[in-house]
Amino acid sequence: MNDSSWGAPPQAGYWGPSEQGPAQGAAPAGPTYDAHDAQHTRPMPTAPDVPAHGGDQDDDRGAARLSGPSVRNDSPAVPFGVPSHYPQSPQEPMPSTAPEPAPAPQKKSAGRDLGAAIGVGVGLGAVIVASLFVVKAVFVGVVAVAVVVGLWELTSRLEERKGIKAPLVPLAVGGAAMVVAGYVRGAEGAWVAMALTALAVLVWRMTEPPEGYLKDVTAGVFAAFYVPFLATFVAMMLTADDGPSRVLTFLLLTVVSDTGAYAIGWRFGKHKLAPRISPGKTREGLFGAVSFAMVAGALCMQYLIDDGTWWQGLVLGLAVAASATLGDLGESMIKRDLGIKDMGTLLPGHGGIMDRLDSLLPTAPVVWLLLVLFVGSG
Repeated sequence: MNDSSWGAPPQAGYWGPSEQGPAQGAAPAGPTYDAHDAQHTRPMPTAPDVPAHGGDQDDDRGAARLSGPSVRNDSPAVPFGVPSHYPQSPQEPMPSTAPEPAPAPQKKSAGRDLGAAIGVGVGLGAVIVASLFVVKAVFVGVVAVAVVVGLWELTSRLEERKGIKAPLVPLAVGGAAMVVAGYVRGAEGAWVAMALTALAVLVWRMTEPPEGYLKDVTAGVFAAFYVPFLATFVAMMLTADDGPSRVLTFLLLTVVSDTGAYAIGWRFGKHKLAPRISPGKTREGLFGAVSFAMVAGALCMQYLIDDGTWWQGLVLGLAVAASATLGDLGESMIKRDLGIKDMGTLLPGHGGIMDRLDSLLPTAPVVWLLLVLFVGSG
């Protein structure tokens, strides 16, 4: 191949020494070698002096650079120093200048397996309703079991994440006894059981070394109040003549409040309610919780509660929405401090038992108190 096929004549110093021999007096390039070696060794080509910015014709492209395929092939390689606008090898694709298509917008995600969540929710509801309207004592047993499992989840997460060893045995026994005492003896029995459970926690922890005693018993007393004591108000609702209807109203309003917050917040939520505690909750979701709960409260008080009226249901629904939201935020605060998403994995699509009790527990005393004020304890 002759030099004219590249589109430019060879220049002195561009391709190295000419084929006719080196110029007189010129020093050989590269390492020093003798004349005998020079007869059998072709000197290495040297690159021309190229301006730092490519001269007049390369002002916008920068310095001249190597082009051609980076691996060996049968196509002629472009020599060093040839400007990049020379024809490229057919095997080297030219860079595409077509703009990449914009990514498709992502749809909102619910964050959980809704199918599993709905299935588990329906199953739990069936168990609760069946036990509630068949035999009251069975429902009390369901509440006691939920309390024990919730205590196990809470104490397990405290030990895993914070090293706090709240004694589970006295908490479980005392918690179950607290629920039964609330059903049999009312508020007085619940308070006595709560005091005895706290005392049992203090004594049980004395069997272990004193290091960490204060934080362990403090967490134990907190757990006894947070889970079983608040749950006793559900058992106390059940003692009334229309007890199953009261408990059903309590459950329906809490579930409807959570559903309204989720539905409206997921669809229209833009303004964060408490971003440092629970980034997913919005003010629009709170509005949905209040609206749904007040409508459901008016219907429940009018048709389920003896001597109840619709306006009492509006007040009840508003209170339930507030307490359920605060309860949800309260457990979110605990989980954020522990660095976890869920308290457990027992319920697919929901998390653990405590992840379902978070809004129910603080709502129970609110509903019990308002129903007593509106229609009495009978």
